Amino acid sequence: MRIACLIACAWLAAAAAAAQETWQNALSRMPLGTGAAELDRTNCVPLLLNAFQSNGVVKALIFMPGATDEIYFFQRAHARLTNAHPTLLDAVAALTHRTFIQADFRPPFLLLHTTEDSLDVIAITENESTAARLRRFIVPGRLIFEDDDWDGVLAGLRHRLHIGLRPWRGSSASWHFYRHSFAACGLTDWEMLEALALAGKTRFVVHWRTADFEPDRREGPVPDPKRLSLP
Repeated sequence: MRIACLIACAWLAAAAAAAQETWQNALSRMPLGTGAAELDRTNCVPLLLNAFQSNGVVKALIFMPGATDEIYFFQRAHARLTNAHPTLLDAVAALTHRTFIQADFRPPFLLLHTTEDSLDVIAITENESTAARLRRFIVPGRLIFEDDDWDGVLAGLRHRLHIGLRPWRGSSASWHFYRHSFAACGLTDWEMLEALALAGKTRFVVHWRTADFEPDRREGPVPDPKRLSLP
């Protein structure tokens, strides 16, 4: 009985510690794993995604389209890393202090975004039993999508989800989806659908056998360097 009580107390203490942990604490234990002194368009996304590790707080690190536009299209993402052994938290802090990219924790996602991104997913459920099932299943393994188009996403998720994704591979209906850049571990099937929507600027409808994605037409203001000043 005493041993059982000790085990129960240890479990409760661990659960309480996990509940109190912040996303900043979680990322501070993830080495960036490189000698890079600066983040720029050539290394920023792969460095951060590959540094992301499984943890009890953040299930996915997602670069939203506004953030990837800053990095690849506008080429305005330049941030120095001052620590000799930087962590993922150091990299996120450098980006948010020296670029227009912002970080928001919307459990279980850490979103890297700009003012042009909508942080709320539009998800429509046409089949409640399917939606409930998707919230129970866990997507196996650690997944990284780096600048992947829709066909690349479908290939990476093949046999991992308990639902089919539409548009079909090779369909012109996905041509206006943004390219996907995120790392994930421990997401439910439903959360994976949300991660896809946030990374690809899409919305989805859950039917009995499929989740159908289409472009999300919401638009926020693009960061304007003439009006905004970086620190």
